[in-house]
Amino acid sequence: MIIFNEISKEEFLTYYWQKKPLLLKQALPNFISPINPNELAGLSLEDEIESRIVKGSIDDHEWALNYGPFIEKTYSTLPKKNWTLLVQGVDRFVDEVYQMIEHFDFVPRWRFDDVMASYAVTGGSVGPHFDYYDVFLLQGEGRRRWHLSTKNCCDNNYLDNVPLKIMRTFEPEYVFEVGPGDILYIPPKVAHHGVSLDDKCTTFSFGYRSYTNQELLESTEKYNSIVSTIQYYEDPTIELNEYPALITQSAINKAKKLVHISTNQFACCVTKIDSFDLNILQNFQFQIQNKGFDYYAKYFLHASCKVAYTINNESVKMYINGEYIDVNDSKPEAITNFCNSRKIDCKNDDVFSVNIAKKLFRLGLLDKAI
Repeated sequence: MIIFNEISKEEFLTYYWQKKPLLLKQALPNFISPINPNELAGLSLEDEIESRIVKGSIDDHEWALNYGPFIEKTYSTLPKKNWTLLVQGVDRFVDEVYQMIEHFDFVPRWRFDDVMASYAVTGGSVGPHFDYYDVFLLQGEGRRRWHLSTKNCCDNNYLDNVPLKIMRTFEPEYVFEVGPGDILYIPPKVAHHGVSLDDKCTTFSFGYRSYTNQELLESTEKYNSIVSTIQYYEDPTIELNEYPALITQSAINKAKKLVHISTNQFACCVTKIDSFDLNILQNFQFQIQNKGFDYYAKYFLHASCKVAYTINNESVKMYINGEYIDVNDSKPEAITNFCNSRKIDCKNDDVFSVNIAKKLFRLGLLDKAI
């Protein structure tokens, strides 16, 4: 698990989450990257994987962006410096990357989006930019220098006529140099510019969803309405919670401050998957369509799925991929255990957990452990 060194997880959530950046040196001591640059390049050749190559430098502002899938020859034609390969959703395809998400379960798991992995040669970057969501940047191999700023983070501060959102004016306020096992947390609307310092720089970006009031509204009966001003769901006052899949009443209340939305609608909204994940899941379901349920197996919720649950009095409701899943014939404890762990051991768990597994297996949502 992540080592916070001089502060606790509670202090991180109180003083840093959605407030200010934090560098955690050796947060994962002796970290060994689960994927190397050649393997990452191999993923970029696959049709179902989203990948990009960014070429350019802040010195000349001559930026170029190319989308995958690429071919092997692509990499032999790249310059020696100033380029970066980005591969989206690596956690969906590499089990070791998927397992790393658990390190961050002190933040609600239903807020998590995906892991983007990047490889950069010396000078490689994607330019100074800012996001509207939280991100943890784990350095896998090599070294990178980050410049951060809270200034000029507005949508009218982007360069014109470039294929990327790169800030026109960027005034660094913080400088961090990171190596393997270091984690840099960056809150929403904090500009960041990371430049590779060598030819073996890999970085894992653990990104979190930031829902707009428009997205939330589209999950209600007013789905055709348009908001006058875009606002973002924020939760700067979350408390440490040992149940990563639980949507707390506090979270629901924050959503209701943005739009008129019910608990059920909010839960469906935050677990809804996009077309990228839906395509991955449908390919998986096609592959397992003729397989039978194994009462002695361990099953895991498929990596492309999102799960959460709510508690009202003693009633527990489970939501997966934007839908309420009726498992009322199971004990509440069995439901919450599955949602928080995303796994069921049919051989050793109780009959209520097995019943959940059978239903989710029929829906094509469970992956069998090897």
